[in-house]
Amino acid sequence: MFTRTPRSVPNLVVARRVLDRMLDAATEYMADETGEAMVGLVVPGSQPGAPATLYVLDTIAPDESAVRQMHTFQQGDERQDELIWWLQENWRIVREKRGLLGQVIRGKFDVPLRYLGDWHKQPGFMIQPSGGDLMTALDWLEDPDNQSDFLLAPIVTLGHPSTVFEGSAQANYLMMSTGGGEALRVDFWYIDLKSQIFQPIAPAVYPDDQLPLLVGYPWHLIDRKRTEAELALLDKEGLFHSITLYNADGESPLEVCFLTARVGADKLFIAVTPADYPKRPPQIRVAPFMHLRPGEDLYHVFEAAWKQSQPVTLALEWSPSVYLADVIRAAEDKLGIVRPAPKAPEPAPPATKPEPASPAHDEPPAPETETPS
Repeated sequence: MFTRTPRSVPNLVVARRVLDRMLDAATEYMADETGEAMVGLVVPGSQPGAPATLYVLDTIAPDESAVRQMHTFQQGDERQDELIWWLQENWRIVREKRGLLGQVIRGKFDVPLRYLGDWHKQPGFMIQPSGGDLMTALDWLEDPDNQSDFLLAPIVTLGHPSTVFEGSAQANYLMMSTGGGEALRVDFWYIDLKSQIFQPIAPAVYPDDQLPLLVGYPWHLIDRKRTEAELALLDKEGLFHSITLYNADGESPLEVCFLTARVGADKLFIAVTPADYPKRPPQIRVAPFMHLRPGEDLYHVFEAAWKQSQPVTLALEWSPSVYLADVIRAAEDKLGIVRPAPKAPEPAPPATKPEPASPAHDEPPAPETETPS
């Protein structure tokens, strides 16, 4: 399942923050397996035939649906996929502008952001990928929908003697103290379609300020309670809604936009929330009501509505205790839109006398009797 025979593997650079997150996650789940997805860059070699370099920039934890047990770990939920897409799309935007959070994406970093693989913690001192890990990796690599010919698969183990804190320049592992004379060990492994076998890959750790930073995560994916409360209030208000991630201001990060309207209304609203909402208030836009045509999806409707929308200026004092439903009501009041009267609750059906229970079996008719004359 693995080999130490020298083969052509890429160079590997890992941001210090990635190791810190591995340490935090592994020590949080001491008794169980755990892990996270990794994203970063694949930079081609500077000369023909020179190996590429993998830059691991960030890790993404699974949500609460992840299965963590002593010998089992399962991740790959929809939230994780959405966060990877979020990071990739924001990276694409800043590449187009050649800037990233005040930094400039220079030469070698001007490549797409991509998923690189998963790290996971194994029990005991099992520092190599298992046979199950190999089968899972090969299945994933051979799936054309994934569009990748390699995976990075670091293995994290705990409880090692705290004697060496980093591997040598040629080693495929490094160690970090967890206190009490013990250390966490990370062994780095690489597999591709050509080799179809795990190979050791030596990491180089770079300070965070020497590598690009990625944007923060959007509020609707990290604050589930707020998201659920917002949607519940829109439902209660009688507003249908959809969420679209959109580059509303031409800059990164994207905005989280709510397209919403009342049934039968001739106007619809777009609530544009910044990625750090509700720390900052939303912006409201109004557009003519639009119907979903055959063959269209909600994104097409959103784009068409956006092109025809106009901003609505509100004198509304903002605080996190205000919700989108409140802001939409304020916008309707500002525009003189009359809301439909709330429906009166339907009266309860009148109480009826229950029918007598039918006998379990047909009873024979009573015998006829004669009245004596």
